[in-house]
Amino acid sequence: MEQSQTRTSASDALARFRLLVLSAVGIFFFFIPITIGGKSTIPLDHLVGHIKSWLGSGVAWYALGMIVVGAAYPFVSGQWSKSLTDKTFSVLKLLGAVAAVMAVTGTGPEFLHSKDMLPFLFEKLVISVGLIVPVGAVFLSFLVSYGLLELIGILVQPVMRPIWRTPGRSAIDAVASFVGSYSLGLLITNRVYKSGQYSAKEAAIIATGFSTVSATFMIIVAKTLDLMAVWNLYFWGTLVITFLVTAITVRLPPLRGMDESVRDPEPDAGREGRFQTAYQTGMDVARQAPSLGSGIRSTIKDGLLMTIAILPSIMSVGLIGLLVAKYTPVFEWLGYLFYPFTAIWGIEGAKALAQASASGLAEMFLPALLLREADVVVRMASAVVCVSSVLFFSASIPCILSTSIPLSVGRLVVVWFIRTALSLLLAIPFALLVVG
Repeated sequence: MEQSQTRTSASDALARFRLLVLSAVGIFFFFIPITIGGKSTIPLDHLVGHIKSWLGSGVAWYALGMIVVGAAYPFVSGQWSKSLTDKTFSVLKLLGAVAAVMAVTGTGPEFLHSKDMLPFLFEKLVISVGLIVPVGAVFLSFLVSYGLLELIGILVQPVMRPIWRTPGRSAIDAVASFVGSYSLGLLITNRVYKSGQYSAKEAAIIATGFSTVSATFMIIVAKTLDLMAVWNLYFWGTLVITFLVTAITVRLPPLRGMDESVRDPEPDAGREGRFQTAYQTGMDVARQAPSLGSGIRSTIKDGLLMTIAILPSIMSVGLIGLLVAKYTPVFEWLGYLFYPFTAIWGIEGAKALAQASASGLAEMFLPALLLREADVVVRMASAVVCVSSVLFFSASIPCILSTSIPLSVGRLVVVWFIRTALSLLLAIPFALLVVG
């Protein structure tokens, strides 16, 4: 009897250590800004920065290696032949590898090496994503494997379920996306969905509504559009508008009709009270969790697979989007679909804002590049929309397609259109308020 009690006590102590200490390590690396060398950001970002500095010029060759592996992977695994979408993206990944070789070696047509083409894509996007996803995966197991997800989930159920139709644990995904990156948020979402804790509908809502670009990338947008003087207003306004748009889109097709069945639903708070239920649920998960080494190996594997899946697509689709925006009228034509949503406010530059917003489907940063010289209201509205639209072909859409979440390209484009239209309707009056 005493031995049984001793084992139970030891098991509880280990579970408590996992839930409180290991989860705290995850919180620290993802959510607590610290200042090192005059730069204040989350520890994960500091770590990635140090690795980037340590690798020096080798970081470009590392990224190129990941892209080449990613381009070859669909053909080696046989995944390229599964569907038309897989065939299309497999070809695009090969083109991405060619583009990456040109970016690293400086070869190829001269116009591709202008500052806003290959150098922008490779240095600002590919290298950053190529480092943060696998490095972030090392610490991801601390965040998602030891009960924190379940504990937080039950505590915020009263807010998440009625407003966004998602379980409370999705709050972790949302925060991870904003302070880390959409790719880290999707890594969490896919892992939780495959474990049966999200329904297809819940995973789709989170992937298309919460997994937006990070706060650090928002700083790049704000700097490009000369909005750092109103950074706090821009950041919090964008966060509110992004989640407001998500609350509306979950109630509209195509997300509204998706499968809602879930194998392992989040428990409701019982008679014991919400905090006690949350703590006990977290402890139960911590008791059954895999060892630290096993959890890290699993998340690193997921992170590396996601890295090689999205890097070649960023290069190819992003480059195509930049070329289309610069040399063709396609986004100008597409922009007319959004003109009613900008013209209604009677602002100067409504047409340019509509057209630039359309270009965000190719690459979220394109609107910022196209509107650098625009009126301040247009710049502010554009800065909000390029984040709150969430979906774009150079990275987030291929990233979603590389997960197990059942979202087709067609569905994603429809969700993007709805999000962009709603974002414009909300962002323009917000910009007028800020500027006024």
